[in-house]
Amino acid sequence: MAFSFLSGIRVLDLSQYLPGPLAAQVLADLGAEVVKIEPPAGDPQRHLDPTAGPLDPDVAEGGDTSPFYHVLNAGKTVTRLDLKSDAGWAQFQALVQGADVLLESYRPGVMDRLGFGYDVAKDLNPGLIYCALTGYGQTGPLRLAAGHDLNYMAATGALSQAGSAAGPAMAWPPMADCAGAVMSALAILGALVRRGRDGQGAFLDVAMSDCVLSWQAIGLTAEKFGLGKARGAALLTGGAACYRVYACADGRELTLGNLEPRFWENFCRAVNRDDWVPRQWEGLPQADLIAEVAGHLAGQPLDHWLALLDGVDTCVQPVADYAGVADRPQVKARGLVADDPLGGVQVLLPILADGMTTGTRAPLALRTAEQILQNWEKT
Repeated sequence: MAFSFLSGIRVLDLSQYLPGPLAAQVLADLGAEVVKIEPPAGDPQRHLDPTAGPLDPDVAEGGDTSPFYHVLNAGKTVTRLDLKSDAGWAQFQALVQGADVLLESYRPGVMDRLGFGYDVAKDLNPGLIYCALTGYGQTGPLRLAAGHDLNYMAATGALSQAGSAAGPAMAWPPMADCAGAVMSALAILGALVRRGRDGQGAFLDVAMSDCVLSWQAIGLTAEKFGLGKARGAALLTGGAACYRVYACADGRELTLGNLEPRFWENFCRAVNRDDWVPRQWEGLPQADLIAEVAGHLAGQPLDHWLALLDGVDTCVQPVADYAGVADRPQVKARGLVADDPLGGVQVLLPILADGMTTGTRAPLALRTAEQILQNWEKT
């Protein structure tokens, strides 16, 4: 049974690329009707492979559309409007009047210059929830600065701890984009709850940089009290032997997450290194102990260690790659990975509630504004 939490809620998605469309897809998964409004040429994501760059025509469905675009927008309806034309403007006004939520991801001021910013939308529909998802927000010296996920991560301190002492690392998946998507959906849900009480609409200013910054309280607090560590030297960033990624003899990798002493002790005894047990809390970074653990684990292939640790109460997992993660028993048991009808892979909403699940999302459906409005009149 599909989710019905947002049944009857209509969302206009004017966003592009990843963050906004992902937020809108979460709302669709929860039962909302999402109408993606694109310019006549469509979303630029239609011609972009986020893993390699401009689209290789041999990869595209139908010769010109990225499978990534289809996966990210499955479960929605799309209509293409020329908002600079009188007809397109009139149709957009009608859609706004019938909608509950509008989500856009332009830089501050762009929607106002196009003639359909929040003030205009509010006049058309006082109860509208209007979410503006941007890189740096509607205020501040960077409000108009260009940027992408990596820049937002950098600007908020997140990248300062990514990587090792040897150098910085790129972050994947794009956490700022995903954080912005989740926080936008969360803010919209909260605004809908308030509107249900008093009928009041809302303007939601969500910045991807803010969303990443909101996850930095531990690091900022450590810095305030003089407890900050260099890149790769803190407890959770690679400085502790009990909490690291290690290479095995076959080049595959094993993660240890043994923060609790009992888990660390169980691991040490299982790999026949009881002498490591009392060394768990040596000073950071634990270069000597890390080298010993790394050398020990590098002496055997991954499967040897997995067999040895099977059934041991310790926090270990192999590093799965994309080629095999969908076939892992735990992933299959949760039922979150499904084949997209157009050839890609869908990862479904990671929430199971009262027997409701997302189910495989329907392909993005192209409709005219007239068709959408006529359907709204019927319902």
